[in-house]
Amino acid sequence: MKETSSSLPVKRPADLLLTNGKILTLSPGSKPISEGALAIVDGRIVAVGAKAQVESFFEAAKTIDARGGLIMPGLVNAHTHAAMALFRGLADDLPLKTWLGHIFPAEQKWLSKDFVYWGTLLAIAEMIRSGTTTFADGYFFEEQAALAVQQSGVRAFLGQGILDFPTPDSLTPAETLKRIEAFIETHSGSSLIHPTLFPHSVYTCSPGLLRRCRDIADRYGVPLIIHLAETKTEVDEVLRKYGRTPVNQMENLELLSPSLIACHCVWLTGPEMDLLARRGVKVVHNPESNMKLASGVAPVPELLARGVTVGLGTDGCASNNNLDLFREMDSAAKLHKVHRLDPTAMPARVVLEMATLGGAKVLGLEKEIGSLEVGKKADIIILDLLRPHLRPMYNIVSNLVYSAAGADVRDVIIDGRLVMQDRKLLTIDEETVLQKVEEWEAKIAGSWD
Repeated sequence: MKETSSSLPVKRPADLLLTNGKILTLSPGSKPISEGALAIVDGRIVAVGAKAQVESFFEAAKTIDARGGLIMPGLVNAHTHAAMALFRGLADDLPLKTWLGHIFPAEQKWLSKDFVYWGTLLAIAEMIRSGTTTFADGYFFEEQAALAVQQSGVRAFLGQGILDFPTPDSLTPAETLKRIEAFIETHSGSSLIHPTLFPHSVYTCSPGLLRRCRDIADRYGVPLIIHLAETKTEVDEVLRKYGRTPVNQMENLELLSPSLIACHCVWLTGPEMDLLARRGVKVVHNPESNMKLASGVAPVPELLARGVTVGLGTDGCASNNNLDLFREMDSAAKLHKVHRLDPTAMPARVVLEMATLGGAKVLGLEKEIGSLEVGKKADIIILDLLRPHLRPMYNIVSNLVYSAAGADVRDVIIDGRLVMQDRKLLTIDEETVLQKVEEWEAKIAGSWD
């Protein structure tokens, strides 16, 4: 490091400097930094550590004073259906099979490019406000979801929904697969948009269709996402149809692999969990959706004990009703404790890692996001800690899981770009979004009644 004549180091320029905050890096073996700072250059973290040290080496074009708040990695929502935010509360208090009997017709009637664009923007606004910087989506008209992602600056894995029967954007599965390949090629190399394939499930996609999805995913090197073993009804239906459980049917089709992201995974046997572990399948836990639809309790502690990578997701707003991962963490930790009558099940640290680095690992981005480390993408949130429900703070991880809420998030940075500051969204015109949502609400409510 060069020095001036006064023996002071020459400071390196940075694009953004976060200072005067507590830092929770969540890197392996790390401890909280009580008075920390972080420097960002070209969308990546170039320094993280003690405030005095970082500030002595960097000066930035813009500085954010965390004002004693918590600087931590952005959250990763590893499974949702973003545009379904426009169906929030539409068919509540129903089991999954009955719920789908309402949702599928509603989708056929109402889904359009306009619906998906504004519904996704609504969901992104909610997710940014509650600290989510990356989400994995599976739905229809994903080209419109991509427009919403590009506008808002959030990081997203976008998968076109695939079913055996006609969907709102495709008359046949073959047409859907063509859309998928075009979508993958269009967004190849994007920093924020990561294309995926999203066949709905084993019971709504034929073996041949699932194999074609696998072949496309393998050819382009993108993840394959699916709902798997979500309910007892699904298991029974697939057993009757194919003579195998959903997991064993996927194994028979040679779909279980490290590139597979299996959502829910509630109804698993011990041998099936062993199989998922051997094949390197990633799992997404969705506790609030599973509770609301009475689907059951996923054996997450057993999966983790087998070394399975598990992330956390909210599912869509039609089966959860919110996209707040802080609420999801609280539910995940408490659900497994009461289910097993064991207060040590699912410790706070484990759940927090599922919502950050665990989600990054599920999506194959653990080298880029999920923790605050030099060289990683600058996906960062700052929480206001000066709030009654967060004090006192004897254990910051416990407070984040059991006490914090999405509304505590004050600032959000994604890919080094400030997208929310002091609770004001900078990349989304929230007033216009809410106005459009009211228009959709009036149309859908009138038809539903």
